[in-house]
Amino acid sequence: MTPLSSGSRAAARGWSDITIRNLFVIPTVAFLIIFNVFPLLYSLGFSFTDFRASSKDPVNFVGLKNYVDVLADPVIWRSFATTLWYVVVSVTGQFIVGFGLALLLNRPIPGKGLLTTLLLLPMMLSPVVVGLFWKLIYDPSWGILNHALGLGKVAWLTDPSLALYSVAITDIWMWSPFVMLLSLAGLSAVPKHLYEAASIDRAGRFYTFFRITLPLVAPILLIAVIFRTMEAFKTFDIAFVMTGQPQAELISSRLYKMAFQQWQTGPASALAYIILIMVLCITNIYVKYLNKAKER
Repeated sequence: MTPLSSGSRAAARGWSDITIRNLFVIPTVAFLIIFNVFPLLYSLGFSFTDFRASSKDPVNFVGLKNYVDVLADPVIWRSFATTLWYVVVSVTGQFIVGFGLALLLNRPIPGKGLLTTLLLLPMMLSPVVVGLFWKLIYDPSWGILNHALGLGKVAWLTDPSLALYSVAITDIWMWSPFVMLLSLAGLSAVPKHLYEAASIDRAGRFYTFFRITLPLVAPILLIAVIFRTMEAFKTFDIAFVMTGQPQAELISSRLYKMAFQQWQTGPASALAYIILIMVLCITNIYVKYLNKAKER
């Protein structure tokens, strides 16, 4: 740590560098404990009880009953399956669109800065605003999508077979710029001399892409996939605003209904911890692949 200058105001007040460090660190640690660690442990305690936030009845310890009941509920498993498929569709779409846009922008084109800024706008919006905006676009009577595609009155958000994909398309539209941004950073960091050497050796575009570009960008692409998988797994606001179809009910929506509509606080806490464990497991798998990609 660099010591304080003897002429600085902090030194004149008798503050040491350790005091300055603690002034920044202690509030941050206190904030994390109060707003993250304490609620986490508090809800863990609820998950082993029959506590209902809407009732004044005495709270009883029920052990692992809430976890057993949650894991035996077919409705929750259906929500898990729906969420898993939603994550696959959404993250795959974001990866394809985002990486494709990054490849297009990783070359000298007129107005590149302005175009990049415009493409980043969707991820700067509130998810609720995006959901309401796309709800208007999907409207079967006067929505612009059916009119533009000449599809008649397709009920994108009320048709059980289309509702989930409609929400996924909205998520892809909103978060592909995030993947594009990370991909663009990775592509711009690839050494130019590698492409020059490949050009001298008369390597084709596919060979250059699969042997130079993709391996060097893979670690940062995996980071983008990790972030988007975690976010897609806990998607709530967009899906909740756009559709109420049971076939499109994500696990976060099921958790919200249990906790704040049915007031099953204990089982809802147990479900929240099961989701947390699943997200940690999936993230751990990605991190292992990320470490392997870095070692290559």
